[in-house]
Amino acid sequence: MEDKSAPGEPRRERRISSPEHRAAYQAAKDAPAAHKPKLITSRSVAPQVHGAGPVGQFNTSLAVSVTRSVGTMWAAYVFTLIAIGGGVAVVTQNAFLTALSVLISQTFLQLVLLPIIIVGQNVISASQDARAEADHLTLTTLHAINVQQLKMLEVQGEMLQQQREILDMLHQESTPPTPPTPPHAGG
Repeated sequence: MEDKSAPGEPRRERRISSPEHRAAYQAAKDAPAAHKPKLITSRSVAPQVHGAGPVGQFNTSLAVSVTRSVGTMWAAYVFTLIAIGGGVAVVTQNAFLTALSVLISQTFLQLVLLPIIIVGQNVISASQDARAEADHLTLTTLHAINVQQLKMLEVQGEMLQQQREILDMLHQESTPPTPPTPPHAGG
């Protein structure tokens, strides 16, 4: 993501996040060793969508279970049978089957099932958002730890280089110079 600030201007934060997440993000950057990863599940986030009371728990569990069951191939087969039954009712001009098909497909599926699926998606989406925020904090913490480790390795590398130079100097001082060999006389 590019920073579109003009040169010389301070960088502005453009992400949309809650003040709690921004505070936790800054804390993770400032003290990565203190960060404790969190396990986020749909159950831990569901009370934020419909409340923690019995009615909220019922609404959440019903919406999520309907959403998950409608998103299966078995539900697709049932809907296909309803559509075929409606087609047969129209072709045979059976008023009862036509009315039943219209009631099921247009009234129940569109007016009842669709809002339940949307609510279930909202619950699932809220848990995914919370999981993404928790993962972001953990990744930020890991990044901060990696940066600290790289700085420590750089310092250690410099110290090793200085130690190598000191050892080389000591080695040169402790090694006596070899005297030149005299030329052979006689010949």
